[in-house]
Amino acid sequence: MGERVGGILLTKNVEVARALKEIAILIEVEGKDKFKPKAYMRAVRSVSSLGEDIEAIARRGELEQIPGVGKAIAEKIQSYLETDTIDLLEELREKVPVKVMEIEAIPGVGPKTIRLVYDQLGVTDLESLEMAANDGRLATLKGMGKKTQDQIIEGIKLVRVGMRRSLLADAMEVAEKIEQHLQALPQVRRVEVAGSYRRRRETVGDLDFLVDADDVEPVMEAFVTYGDVADIIARGSTKSSIRLKSNLQVDLRIIPTESYGAGLQYFTGSVDHNVHLRAIAQKKGLLLNEYGLFRGDKKVAGENEQGIYEKLGLQLVPPELREDRGEVEAAQEGKLPTLLELENIRGDLHSHTDASDGKNTLEEMLEAASKKGYEYYCVSDHTQSLTIANGMDEERVLKRIAEIDEINESGKYKMRVLKGAEVDILRGGKLDLDDSVLEQLDVVTLSVHSMGKDKKEMTERVCHALESKYAHILGHPTGRLLLRRLQLEIDLEAVFEAARQNKVIMELNAHPERLDLNDGNLRAATRMGLKIAINTDAHRIDHLDYMRFGVYQARRGWITKEDVVNTYPLEELLSMIRK
Repeated sequence: MGERVGGILLTKNVEVARALKEIAILIEVEGKDKFKPKAYMRAVRSVSSLGEDIEAIARRGELEQIPGVGKAIAEKIQSYLETDTIDLLEELREKVPVKVMEIEAIPGVGPKTIRLVYDQLGVTDLESLEMAANDGRLATLKGMGKKTQDQIIEGIKLVRVGMRRSLLADAMEVAEKIEQHLQALPQVRRVEVAGSYRRRRETVGDLDFLVDADDVEPVMEAFVTYGDVADIIARGSTKSSIRLKSNLQVDLRIIPTESYGAGLQYFTGSVDHNVHLRAIAQKKGLLLNEYGLFRGDKKVAGENEQGIYEKLGLQLVPPELREDRGEVEAAQEGKLPTLLELENIRGDLHSHTDASDGKNTLEEMLEAASKKGYEYYCVSDHTQSLTIANGMDEERVLKRIAEIDEINESGKYKMRVLKGAEVDILRGGKLDLDDSVLEQLDVVTLSVHSMGKDKKEMTERVCHALESKYAHILGHPTGRLLLRRLQLEIDLEAVFEAARQNKVIMELNAHPERLDLNDGNLRAATRMGLKIAINTDAHRIDHLDYMRFGVYQARRGWITKEDVVNTYPLEELLSMIRK
């Protein structure tokens, strides 16, 4: 599928990186070469971090200019781009009949574990691994034990959820391409994507397209012959279903103009929200379904959603709130919140450069942020304890402070560049920068990057860190990675209370793999009077576009403009941050 509009994700890059990674793991599981897996993994990292479509690079004949990609790997990439396969990969799959990518997706399971369970227990896929874990055979292997076995069982549960769902950002890439494809058809009047996608859930199970069109047959033909189709599940006159090469299922329904609003409301869901609306309709002597709102045989609404909600005596409920969590009652009373909009955001308070583990230089990040029209922008690289991310020691932080002061004094940018750092919370709640350095920063974001021994220890660790007079924002508070890693064992209610007492702001990390806090925790935080900072945690210039995913998540959490600190003018923001 190539380059994505907006630069969020480049699908061919992902596919190529996945194929190279599978080769690396299979070679390591085979056990005949110690060095090739490392070479392939270096290429994987380079391809994964490319800010450009790899197909465009290949067309220019510049694959070998990608770091870690020599002639041999470049030829394999070219083969994949042309044929969707690599000969070496197919050969390795025959030699080592293990679904390594399926098993490797389990948190904490790598090539050495895959080789061990394959050699010792004949494990070849997720199902056989699950059987070996459930009957206790895993725990008998050298270096495993019951604790590791239990972790793998939990990890398998995560993978099974992930196999059925896609990140919102990934689904959005697909949805926008198909939407453009359909909108270009002369027969099509309107296209919307309904379901959990329209409600902006963090992950999406499938895509539901609703189309209003004059002539159905050409629309269905264009849909089932779309370039990325792997399988046509069903084809009919009003509904068709396809499965894409990514394994994502996409459904298309033709909805008549006079029923389009009713169909959009019904297929957007959620089920619980719809049940609640139907109950209200019933009490009013009405019938609500996907065709419209009826009084007897007479349709009283259905062409648009607004009319349906009005006839039911409700404000129009934004799709993000339709989860039956109080939004219907609020709509009855006319008390729905005015939700945050992307244009309300004045700046980004958490980002990285190549001074730690970012891809781009300080100047490149500032140029990109400036083009977004931000009033302020904070550079907050990792600090010294996070050595894996090239964390900055105190000397380097002080040098960066002086550098930013010089940039602000030069007047090069209309926006104010804020001096920040993502400071590691160490065991016991100690911070890994001295107070004498922290006091010179505009924005101090505290984050946990290592696990605690238990929930009590982790909670005390974070709460103690929040007591620092230089603690401004708590970064990615639960530490989760969607479809990959569960959240920290932590008492969030206690953390929120400690943050409230110490006037610390909660971050909503907008990275599509984090979206941390979740919608329920956002509501809990704001009910306690906490303010929210929506930050991209950008590690590359294109990551700055992640802000929209943070706004989507905020809207699901009933967040208003007033709840978010980076919607305020600079001086008000700084007064909120300072203690």
